[in-house]
Formats: sequence, C-alpha cells, structure tokens
Amino acid sequence: MTKTVRSLLFVVVALSLVLAACGTPATEAPVATEAVVEATEAPAEPTAAPTEDPMAMYAPDAVEGDIITAGSSTVFPVTERMAELFQQEGYTGNITVDSIGTGAGFERFCVAGESDISNASRAIKDSEKEACVAIGREPLEFRVGTDALAVVVSAENDFATNLTKEQLGKIYTGEFTTWDQVDASFPAETILVYSPGSDSGTFDYFVEAVVAPLTPNADGKADTKLGEEALLALEGAQFSEDDNVLVQGVEGSPYAIGYFGYAYFVENSGALKALSIEGVEPSQEAVDAGDYPLARPLFIYSTASIMQEKPQVAAFIYFYLNNLEDNIVDIGYFPAPAADLQGAMDAWTAGTGN
Repeated sequence: MTKTVRSLLFVVVALSLVLAACGTPATEAPVATEAVVEATEAPAEPTAAPTEDPMAMYAPDAVEGDIITAGSSTVFPVTERMAELFQQEGYTGNITVDSIGTGAGFERFCVAGESDISNASRAIKDSEKEACVAIGREPLEFRVGTDALAVVVSAENDFATNLTKEQLGKIYTGEFTTWDQVDASFPAETILVYSPGSDSGTFDYFVEAVVAPLTPNADGKADTKLGEEALLALEGAQFSEDDNVLVQGVEGSPYAIGYFGYAYFVENSGALKALSIEGVEPSQEAVDAGDYPLARPLFIYSTASIMQEKPQVAAFIYFYLNNLEDNIVDIGYFPAPAADLQGAMDAWTAGTGN
C-alpha cells in the first residue's frame, strides 16, 4: 500500500472516530447528589435554674425555734405587733415579748445573756456595751421608730393645756407641789405625780431632757445622776414599769400628771389629755419638723452571732424592719428618718453576712 493510500485511510478512520463520538449520546454527568446533612440543632441553651430568692430562707414559714425579746415598755407595742404578724405569716415557734423596762432589758441581754433581742427607748450606754462584750456579745443597733413622749393629765382636768419644760421639771423635782404654784390661775390642789420607774428608758430620757437641767453639778452643767436622785426622792410620787398602771393612776384624778410613750396616750385618749410642751402638741407634723421638744428614738438590739446561730431571730428582725412603715403610725409612734431605717437594714445585712 502506497504511502498516499495509508495516509488517506488514517484520515478516514480518524474522521469516523470523531463522528462516532459526536453521534453517541453524551453520557449525562452524574447529578451531584447534595449531601443530605441532617440539620443538627444547635445545642439548646441550658435552662437557667430559677433564680432563688436569697431572702427565702428568712421567710416566717421557713424558720423554726423560739425567740426571746425583752426590754422597753415603750417599744413593747411595736415588737408585740410584729410578733403577731410574723406568726400570722407562718412562723410556728414561740416569741416571748417581755415588758420590763429598757435598763432591765439590757441587764437580761448583756449580763445574763438570756434574750435574743433587747427593746430600748434609748441608745445603749457604754457600760451596757462593755457588759455585752464581756459575755461575747457585740450589740447591733436597729432604729425602729420615733416616740413623742406624751405628758398627760386626766380628761377631767379643765385647767392645764400647756407647760414649759422648766415648769414640768419643777413639778418633777418637787419645787412645785400644788397646781397654783405652776400657774396662779390653776387650783390650789396637790399635784399627784406619776412616773415610770428607774429601769425604764422613758425615765432615763425624761431625767435627761427635763429634770437634769434643773439639777446642775458643781460646774453648773445638767447632771443626770442628781436629776435621777431628785426624781426618785420626790415625796408622794408613784413609780411603775407598767405604763398601764400609770394610765390608770393619771386618769383617776383631775390633779394627777404623768408621762409615757405616745402610743399609750393614743390607746387611752378618751380618758387622758396630752399637754402641749413649749406650746407644741405631740403630732406627726411636729415630730417630723423637729419642733416637739420631747421626741426620742426607739431601738431594738441583737448581735451578728445571735442572728447567724439562730436564723429565726434574723428572720424576725428582717420582717420587723420591712413592716414598720405599714404599722408604726397605727401603733401610735412615728417613723424614723429614712436614712436611719436604711442604716438599720444595712446593720442587718452586715450582721447576717448577706
């Protein structure tokens, strides 16, 4: 076969192959199968556990064990009300509320170490703090309200409406023994004097505010010790730690006079009349304005160690502080300044470690 023929044949064969390739249906490229990826859900956020109320452990129905309080007869109505409400909210333990006077209350709290809470109508004295520390107790102070000390006479007294602090002091030091010595227009009748006893914080406050200015020491300064001695030596004066006894004594004669916490006057206002002092009547407005001259703070005391060892005591104080606003006025006292109430709550927080 000649070279020319071979070349021609090669071309024909090559062309045949090309035509065959073009005529053969193209094999479809396999359809790319999408990888079926199961949608894997993103891991669910872990369900947040319900936020626990850190105060739940101090709910009245969450604590058990007994609580012992003792002290001021003035603070007694407040603590008694709070104890009743605390029990109504589910507390099933026993709460003892003894009205024995502020001084006796601190004796039981700081010396005997028998009470969990001390009710006081005055601030704790340095000597009482020292007694507390001596038995391992560091007192924590909680301001709970304000009292306007009520100076009262019988509702049948139709002559006295206002006294100055000086006139009142002279009655309680024995310088004035008949009403006409107080004011010439008053009857010449013997003044029947009633007073809380010396264990009472009300007594202490009255001596400091009213009597001591009339019993100066050698330096001419008001002396509370001399004032206390003068009042306790007052001939014919009747003393009692029980304010209800004082109420009964004063209401029994138009010539009697006494003093105690405003709440007891409110409770017995039908039988008693509160005198203005320095021309100012005891009232919310006068106390808030700082005008009433015989207003004083009210307290309860406990310790951090007591509250931590006895959750029921911490729970009761927490409840007490949080329910003052709704009850203090109804009881017959006045709210403490907001800053003092916040200070009391801060003391609770520090004492419980919350």
